[in-house]
Parts: sequence; C-alpha cells; structure tokens
Amino acid sequence: MESIEKEINRRRTFAIISHPDAGKTTLTEKFLLYGGAINLAGSVKGKATARHAVSDWMEIEKERGISVTSSVLQFEYEGFCINILDTPGHQDFSEDTYRTLMAADSAVMVIDASKGVEAQTRKLFKVCVMRKIPIFTFINKMDRDANDTFELLDEIEKELGIATCPVNWPIGSGKRFKGVYDRNNRCVITFSDTEKGTKEGETTVIPVEDEARLSQAIGEEAAGILSDEIELLDGASAEFDLQQVQAGELTPVFFGSALTNFGVEFFLKHFLEMTTTPLPRKADTGLVSPTENEFSAFVFKIQANMNKAHRDRIAFMRICSGKYEASMEVKHVQGGRVMRLSQPQQIMASERKILEEAYAGDIIGVFDPGIFSIGDTLCMPKEQFKYEGIPTFAPEHFARVRQMDTMKRKQFVKGITQIAQEGAIQIFQEFNIGMEEIIVGVVGVLQFDVLKYRLENEYNVEIKLEPLPYEHIRWIENKEIDLAKLTGTSDMKKIKDLKGNPLLLFINSWSIGMTLDRNKDLVLSEFGRD
Repeated sequence: MESIEKEINRRRTFAIISHPDAGKTTLTEKFLLYGGAINLAGSVKGKATARHAVSDWMEIEKERGISVTSSVLQFEYEGFCINILDTPGHQDFSEDTYRTLMAADSAVMVIDASKGVEAQTRKLFKVCVMRKIPIFTFINKMDRDANDTFELLDEIEKELGIATCPVNWPIGSGKRFKGVYDRNNRCVITFSDTEKGTKEGETTVIPVEDEARLSQAIGEEAAGILSDEIELLDGASAEFDLQQVQAGELTPVFFGSALTNFGVEFFLKHFLEMTTTPLPRKADTGLVSPTENEFSAFVFKIQANMNKAHRDRIAFMRICSGKYEASMEVKHVQGGRVMRLSQPQQIMASERKILEEAYAGDIIGVFDPGIFSIGDTLCMPKEQFKYEGIPTFAPEHFARVRQMDTMKRKQFVKGITQIAQEGAIQIFQEFNIGMEEIIVGVVGVLQFDVLKYRLENEYNVEIKLEPLPYEHIRWIENKEIDLAKLTGTSDMKKIKDLKGNPLLLFINSWSIGMTLDRNKDLVLSEFGRD
C-alpha cells in the first residue's frame, strides 16, 4: 500500500485554459520539452509543411490551427508524474473545457500580456471558481509589447475577483524585455532569446543588491524603474499564502514567454511545489480518498475515430482513487455490469501506449464499444457509489439536419449518434416523429462546421444544416407530465433527447414564463442531468 500511496502523491494533474491565441499550446509543448517527452516543439500555425502542435491531432485542427478537442499528455519531470489536460481555447468548444476541468486538480490560466483578460478567460475562470479549483496564472508573450504590469494584475483582480501574488516580475517588454525579477530569491534572471523549439538558452542570475552589475546587464534606466516597482510591489501586493492558493482564492502570477522559452521552467518548478497531490472526490456516499480507497474512476470525455484505420471510440477517465491494473475486473455502475476495461492506454496526442498500471490522478483512455456515457462511474465490483454527475450545458444554437443521400441513412444515424455521445453536440428528435427529423443543438456555432466536416470525412455522409430560430432550451424535470396535453406558446417546440427525455425549445425568453403560467404543474430546468 505504501508504494501505491507514494505513486499517487507524486502525481500532478492540471488543465491549461486560455483565450484562443494566448499561447497555451506552445506552453504545453515547452513543458513536454523539459520533461524530455519530445525533442523539438512544433508550431500550431504555419505552412502546410510545418510541424503541427503535438496536442492538436484532429484533421480540422491542423487545417485551422485551433484546438477543438481536449487532449491528454503525461510526462515525468524531476520525480513528478505530470498529467496535462490541454483544452480548446475557442469559446465554441467551452463545454469540452468544462468537462475537462472536472477531471483536473488545478488549472493554469494563460493570459496574453498585450490583451489582458479576454472574454473566454472570464467564462472559464467562473467554472474554476464554481469548483474552487486552484488557479496559477502565466502571463505570456513578454517578448512582445505588453500592457502595464500593474494594470494587468489589477484587471485580473477586478475582472475575475481573485487576489494576485506575483512570484516574479518582468523588466520591460517587447524589444526592451530584459528578464524577470525573482521576488523570493531577490535576484534578476536576464532574458536571452533562444532558438525557437529548443530549451537551451543562456540566462544570468544577478542579485538585486549588486547594483553595478545589474545596471550593466539591464541598463541604468531599467534598473531604476525596477527598484521603484519592487518597493511598490512589496508594499501593495498580497502576501503569498499557500492555503489561499489551494482554496482558489489567490492566484500566483508568473511572467515569461513560451515561444522563446523564457520563464517556462521557472514557472514549472514553482507550480509543482505549490499545486496539490490528487484530491478527494465527491460521490453520493461522501468523499472518496485517492489513497485510502481502492480503484475508482469517472468518464469525463468520449472521443470517436481517434484512429482512422480502426474507427474506434475512446472513453477518457480520470482515476480518482487507488491503483488500476490491466487485468482487473471493475464495475461500470451506470451499466450495472462487471467488466474488464479493454485496451487501457495512455494517450500522448495521437500516439498511444498500452498500460499495465495507472494510479489516482492519471488519465487513461479505454476502448468503448458504445456502453459509456460522460459522467459514468467505475469502481471495484464489491463497491457501489456514483461520482457527482457532469451537468450538460444548454445549447444556444439549433439546426435541422438534412441528409443529402438517403441511401446512407445507416451511416448517418451511426455517425451523428456517435458524435453526440462525445458531448460536443446534442441531438434531439421531433416529438412523436423519431429519427426521421433530427435537430442538432450546439453551444457555439463552430461546432456545426466540425459536425459537417466529421460526418463527411469520418462517415462519408454529406449533410445540409438548416438554422432554426430557437435560442432557449428547457429540460422538463417532472417527466410524468403528458407532453401532448402541454399548452405552450406559438414559438414553442416539443422535442425529446436520445434517452427519451422531454424538452421544450423557445424563440423568446418570455415564452418560458408564459408556458409555466399556463401549466401550473410544469417544472423546467436549464441543465440536463442523467
């Protein structure tokens, strides 16, 4: 048992979140570079011949240069076993990010120094606050002209409602970026541009008291400004308090440049000291301890067709407690069956490694023959509990799906059902009609493009999407209500989801109130739950 506890305690599992283009994927790659998991970093954007980022594996991601799915990356660094959950930055894929945050113990928030807090950062941050996830901030792109440093911190505090504590402090930005001041060790680490994609770079450490050497290295003017800023900083910024950080009330802030590799290893080392070992998880029987309980896990993501040759589906699960061994039998609680997990693998973007064992904190992918759903619990056969479910976001955009070739009906139904099971889109049927009329709902309109692209490329099915005017969806909580007898408004549409749950679509929000007034027993909800 002691070795299991030791293995669990060296795990660190975190998600990286940001607005698109803040440099999240680049930062992820640099972490892998330090861990020796890759030898040369790729580039997300660039010409068709350029290397693509390790974590972006789907064809549409390579074409557009954006991450649309979360990927899982594991590597070793200085005795730690690190699981990174890289998430899509684009707001149209925020539901995938939300589910991924359910599997993380902490989050790294990447902010572009020239843009500050952006809309998507705000939205994702609220999810972290809701879950009380510890947040670590990396202010990126200091090698470009940046906003005023104090203003950036002020903005984080005001916009996101969290106190900040800078761990290091930048000296200039853009062409005047000289390096950072390490507050704890009271020294300056100078910046030298490194060759892109490598981790070698010359840095000099100068104690701040060595004024002559400091002025020579960064210039008298920069040394003078730094001296004033240190004084201001020491007097005004929040004291570092690890308890507050781990409660999600204080964010340590780091400055650097992922592209040139400056400040990345400094951040990684400090982050690993400050972040936690795998945390206990809430189940319907109470808190489940990672080290005291036997194996248990929950499914937070399902991804079909990761391997075109095999047309497979992978269920990603976060191990919450104990140790998993490849031959062991586990109970799929929702399915009520005992089974052996098929082909348990650790996935490094599109590369896979079959696992013999894994521990609490790890993320594993298992082959899914179509039995798992997002939020499902797995535990030892003699136990019976469920982890708290993952709520379904209410879609905000709807379209009717028209199939171009009716001869391919079977492929169409299979394709759209499998993509829906991944949770990125939701599909509904017209009330009393069945699968002949399919309505698809998404959180962001870019998901429509991804659906069309994937049906054509993975299932060889062409579709046409007809936008619908509905903007509001409500789940009916009291399912015993007779949908046929429901009195609604002229803009209301009755539909049901794949599990047969009744739902209502509305064009206007006032219609929701009107429908509730006309049907006194009706109870509506904004979230779908299993």
